[in-house]
Amino acid sequence: MTEVVTTGAGARRELISFRIGEQEFCVDIMSVREIRGWTPATPLPRSPAFMKGVINLRGAVLPIVDLGARLGLKTAEPTARHVIMVVRIGERTVGLLVDAVSDIIELTDDQVQPTPDVACDQVKTFVKGLFAVEGRMVSLIALDKVLPELEAEAA
Repeated sequence: MTEVVTTGAGARRELISFRIGEQEFCVDIMSVREIRGWTPATPLPRSPAFMKGVINLRGAVLPIVDLGARLGLKTAEPTARHVIMVVRIGERTVGLLVDAVSDIIELTDDQVQPTPDVACDQVKTFVKGLFAVEGRMVSLIALDKVLPELEAEAA
């Protein structure tokens, strides 16, 4: 007989929050490998507008995604204040360009509200849910939807 293990609505999770413009987002902290300062990326020809290019990360080629542009927000003009969050999405490692990393948030699954129905389908693709922390609304990002190729692989 197999045992079914569930996390339950009260399961605690740690998220790392970050800013893009005036908005705050977060991802599961277990997906984040490192946070590093902005390094100019080498552009790739014919890549989507949200791809900033690639950088050398300890001998490995790391693609850099402008997360703001990918989410349909303003495209970043990176400065020394921007950061790259190196995240693991499935079997791939990707750098996400964000304005700043804010803090670590600990909450339970039942504190996350579903994305409202008034939002367009594209928003629901990227945002798994919303929650309030100290008077601010934070969107939980679905990392597995950030790269289009990963959507096809997951299907």
